[in-house]
Amino acid sequence: MSVETILSGFFFWFIITTNILSNKFGYKTFGDMDSDAELQKISKDPTKFKVSIVLILIEHLSIISLAITLFIAFSSYNIILGIVWCISRTGEGLIQIYDKKNYWGLLNLAKKYSGAIDVEKDELIDSGRSIFKTKSTIFAFAQLLFSIGTLAYSIMFATSGVVPAIIGWFGIVASILYGLGNGIFLIKPDVKGVWNLGGLLILLFEIVLGGWLLFFIQ
Repeated sequence: MSVETILSGFFFWFIITTNILSNKFGYKTFGDMDSDAELQKISKDPTKFKVSIVLILIEHLSIISLAITLFIAFSSYNIILGIVWCISRTGEGLIQIYDKKNYWGLLNLAKKYSGAIDVEKDELIDSGRSIFKTKSTIFAFAQLLFSIGTLAYSIMFATSGVVPAIIGWFGIVASILYGLGNGIFLIKPDVKGVWNLGGLLILLFEIVLGGWLLFFIQ
């Protein structure tokens, strides 16, 4: 078992953990956001907001790290798939990191919001709504890259014999459903059922795959 393999398993679990923690501190990875309510929350506890952003940035950096360790550990089985997942998941992480510069602007809006009245407050709420909308769009695009990258290494795992083939095939099904659901969402934002199902399957896949790479692979 190589260091890169162990690190890959670790990053699968670490990404899930930091994502959950960032949500506990108020960051919402996906879903509709009430700009008025969110600005009030940030205004009351800006430190909590800052911690949530730091945690999600760590998660984004870990995505890039995962892409690299997976490439080092397993690209020899299929260099083309290795390049696809490395570019796709690195791109996913970089896009989301770049968006956080815009998302951080909510902190400044929240400071102004606490002392604003009437028309000014409405303008700040509209600005916050615009930031949330941009975040949602960028996240959806980043998840298309996620789906492509996950499909690429799932195919590799299904055909290489590195892990039980069923894990790789499960990942193939999950990534296709997730990507399809994401595409449907981009066209029809009110239709989220397929995306939610794909997301649940992806979560199970990454937990199992991460554990196998950490503890069972020879």
